[in-house]
Amino acid sequence: MATEGGKSYARRDKLLEIESKVRVWWEEKDVFKAEPGEKPPQPGEKFFGNFPFPYMNGFLHLGHAFSLSKLEFAAAYHRLRGANVLLPFAFHCTGMPIKASADKLAREIQQFGDPPIFPHEVVEEEPNPKEEFDANEGANVAPDKFKGKKSKVASKSSGQMFQWEIMRSFGLSDSEISKFQNPYEWLKFFPPLAVQDLKAFGLGCDWRRSFVTTDMNPFFDSFVKWQMRKLRSMGKIVKDVRYTIYSPLDGQPCADHDRASGEGVQPQEYTIIKMEVVPPFPAKIRVLEGKKVFLAAATLRPETMYGQTNCWVLPDGKYGAFEINDTEVFILTERAALNLAYQKLSRVPEKPTCLVELTGYDLIGLPVKSPLSFNEIIYALPMLTILTDKGTGIVTSVPSDAPDDYMALHDLKAKPAFRAKLGVKDEWVLPFEIVPIIDIPEFGDRAAEKVCVDLKIKSQNEKDKLAEAKRLVYLRGFTEGTMIVGEYAGTRVQEAKPLIRTKLVETGQAIIYSEPEKKVMSRSGDECVVALTDQWYITYGEPEWKKLAEECFSNMNLYSDETRHGFEHTLGWLNQWACSRSFGLGTRIPWDEEFLVESLSDSTIYMAYYTVAHLLQNGDMYGKSSDLVKPAQMTDEVWEFLFCGGPFPKSSDIPSSILNKMKQEFEYWYPFDLRVSGKDLIQNHLTFCIYNHTAIMSKDHWPRGFRCNGHIMLNSEKMSKSTGNFRTLRQAIEEFSADATRFSLADAGDGVDDANFVFETANAAILRLTKEIAWMEEILAAESSLRTGPPSTYADRVFENEINIAVKMTEQSYRDCMFREALKTGFYDLQAARDEYRFSCGSGGMNRDLLWRFMDVQTRLITPICPHYAEFIWRELLKKDGFVVKAGWPTADSPDLKLKSANKYLQDSIVSMRKLLQKQISGSKNTKNKKGAPVSSLTEDKLKGLIIVNEQFDGWQAECLRILQSKFDNKTCTFFASDGEIMNALRQSTVGQAADFKQVQNRCMPFVRFKKAEAIKIGAQALDLKLPFGEIEVLKENLDLIKRQLALEEVEVLSATDPDAYVQAGSFASLLKQNPPSPGNPTAIFMSR
Repeated sequence: MATEGGKSYARRDKLLEIESKVRVWWEEKDVFKAEPGEKPPQPGEKFFGNFPFPYMNGFLHLGHAFSLSKLEFAAAYHRLRGANVLLPFAFHCTGMPIKASADKLAREIQQFGDPPIFPHEVVEEEPNPKEEFDANEGANVAPDKFKGKKSKVASKSSGQMFQWEIMRSFGLSDSEISKFQNPYEWLKFFPPLAVQDLKAFGLGCDWRRSFVTTDMNPFFDSFVKWQMRKLRSMGKIVKDVRYTIYSPLDGQPCADHDRASGEGVQPQEYTIIKMEVVPPFPAKIRVLEGKKVFLAAATLRPETMYGQTNCWVLPDGKYGAFEINDTEVFILTERAALNLAYQKLSRVPEKPTCLVELTGYDLIGLPVKSPLSFNEIIYALPMLTILTDKGTGIVTSVPSDAPDDYMALHDLKAKPAFRAKLGVKDEWVLPFEIVPIIDIPEFGDRAAEKVCVDLKIKSQNEKDKLAEAKRLVYLRGFTEGTMIVGEYAGTRVQEAKPLIRTKLVETGQAIIYSEPEKKVMSRSGDECVVALTDQWYITYGEPEWKKLAEECFSNMNLYSDETRHGFEHTLGWLNQWACSRSFGLGTRIPWDEEFLVESLSDSTIYMAYYTVAHLLQNGDMYGKSSDLVKPAQMTDEVWEFLFCGGPFPKSSDIPSSILNKMKQEFEYWYPFDLRVSGKDLIQNHLTFCIYNHTAIMSKDHWPRGFRCNGHIMLNSEKMSKSTGNFRTLRQAIEEFSADATRFSLADAGDGVDDANFVFETANAAILRLTKEIAWMEEILAAESSLRTGPPSTYADRVFENEINIAVKMTEQSYRDCMFREALKTGFYDLQAARDEYRFSCGSGGMNRDLLWRFMDVQTRLITPICPHYAEFIWRELLKKDGFVVKAGWPTADSPDLKLKSANKYLQDSIVSMRKLLQKQISGSKNTKNKKGAPVSSLTEDKLKGLIIVNEQFDGWQAECLRILQSKFDNKTCTFFASDGEIMNALRQSTVGQAADFKQVQNRCMPFVRFKKAEAIKIGAQALDLKLPFGEIEVLKENLDLIKRQLALEEVEVLSATDPDAYVQAGSFASLLKQNPPSPGNPTAIFMSR
């Protein structure tokens, strides 16, 4: 919690009180209401940013807030600098999650009563590592019950809390919960709560434009239907039969946002090789006589089937003999049979029929005839490493080109005891030798054997080595291999592969089979399969459309190379997308109302709807108000007029003034300037957004920018509901305040890697912000004691320069959406400069005008991140008119980099001198004279300081620098000469020809290397013979500061070129020769007064 000394929450509560007060100010004046200008905006005059609407099956959490904060900070910056800003927010309710939760609640009521009586027994359970937070889903979990203790019934089912218990955690009474069996009740309950939380967060939103999706909002429903009809009329929605991830329980395709796990997983296509079992059948499968029985082996490499020596089964694996049609039976795993059943490869569609249950032991020794194999009969043999959650559980064996097969066969051949243990007869193994089928450069025609020998693999159990061997052989085999057997001998493998596969399928020796690449769980709780479905698809990936998408993408600001690469990858593989569903919430497919538009297909161009939502809905997010326009009036012609440059809809009975107003809103705000999202949406939603805009809208309305971020961790650990490392947005605001939460979100990180929200940072922000308020109050109260007049001292000039630097650097960071850096330069660095100024001023005191400017500038710079705090200071402390959120970006002169360098030199010199002085004082206390009598201790009051300065390199150092200057490339900050060439040039110079060169030669190379490294780091100025400012002048101007910092009453600055310096050094003159000063490195001597 936000504590101070472990006792008081007063500072946090003060911020919460300020936030509550400021929100009232904003609401009274509709500060965030966005109205278009009368004329089309010039570049930079308007900013339209948006955020993927969150799913409304629970509270908003910090994962939502982190991504949203990037948009909020960017929009607030543009509003501050004077742009006309539109930041709208809506709520996604389409799809499966709400319906699945409502149905789960209904099942609990049916099973346990209303209100339900759940089993009271609880069991300790380790947190399930797979039950982690989904960035696209609401916090559909009790916000205060993340303890890893679950009821026995709950733990035996899905490993989650009962839905009824979750509903209680939302503050609902038992008498209210029952109505949430109706999924539309969720739409009434959660969006208003989200609005409350986002207002408390300080979101600068025009709430008039908010809406919910689905047919609950008739205006948005009309918009989606128009979009779907338009895409279909353009040939971009078609009906097709395709493989798709499918939920058997829901009876429909399961797209990314319908999944509890497995987002992004695609169907993986295999070739099933039909290995016919040779009669007579053993007793276990004798019941199958009269049918054609096949071991069904799934492979990704059908071109290697010529080299089969056997096939593999898992001894302890569970298999079955499943009817494929009236005459054929496949032996494979039940999981694979279920996938086949949904691919029209089961005698009973969608219901695999198992005739005999089998284990791998029942299959060992079965003789089979396998397509393309040069061995007429091969046998099923045991392999202990088969995974039955991949493929069919039956694996082909090609030891010439598969390292796993080579080593497994090698082990069986070499170990009689191993064969005996598994019941393997010699004649099933020993006669079979490697069959060369593919020639690979450097690997030959027995690639698996060659690589296993090279890697010194001794056993099939060396998984890591075998994985590397497999990678080498498979990659080189596909890209460089040539077939040396069969019909396509002499053909490259990558050309032969599809030809061989097609022939196997056409001749009935193989079939096409597909399954999920990885396990996919639907939100209804069942494991998904791949189904061959006849449904509506959007034709993403179509060549001409893809070119338009790539053109749009190439002109967008994506803020990072990682994001750009993500889009390039997605545009490369994205293909047809199933856009219809039969279960869930949403909009009906207008020409086929049996189906709904799926949740990623109704959310691709809805940003355009924001521009007119307030005029249609009159501020009601459910679209129930039809004072101005009725839903039925929103015909396709009207939508075309508004968004696609269509002709004025003369047949419409909507008043022309309203039509023109809506048209003007869209034309003013579109295109949107920035959409902020988690990087996980690149692979679907964001790429769909690009495609749909290019299809439906003109080029001048295509998106301008996407900024993607990683997920957020809490205190360096993954945010997870099951472990309790989780916070809703509401909890975070209550615990830390809104501005401290925003501060920590800004500090969490800016890239596409996962960021880290640290509770200590939020607590420190509470302390910093409240202390800053107290300091400002103190300064304002002491105004009469401050120095007046224009800034005049060195400290004034430095502080004023630091303010200018902060303004310029922070502006660049905000413009680049680098908010952590903006926080550093606009708050941390500026505060450090203020603290340094306070100390540097000494008895002369601080300048009143400078402090007033500092308070003004710092308040504006922190406004996008901590707006409530800034607004309070602006109005209550600084007594400024208007609102700070629209105050304008502070003006500043160009930073004086020479002055900044001079001040760094001064501060670094003081630090070095202080360390030297402390060392000399402590050393004197420990020194004794030869007779053991103590020497009188040196103390500051007995000392004076001499600072000896050499402002310009000379002699051999100057010559080294001149040579380095001649060998340095200013553009690339690199040297085009080696150390040896530089030394040769030095030998040939006047320094090299001098008689004492040998004495200085050993000091040259360290100096050269140091200066080279410095030049590569900071540029050519590192090679200058002197600093860009006068060192003596800087030190003399700040003698008072130096004396105070060193606690000395007497300090003198002398030039090394002044003979008097050595005279004054007295007995310490030898130190000057041992440690001579150089530009940037003065030598300090402390001696008795």
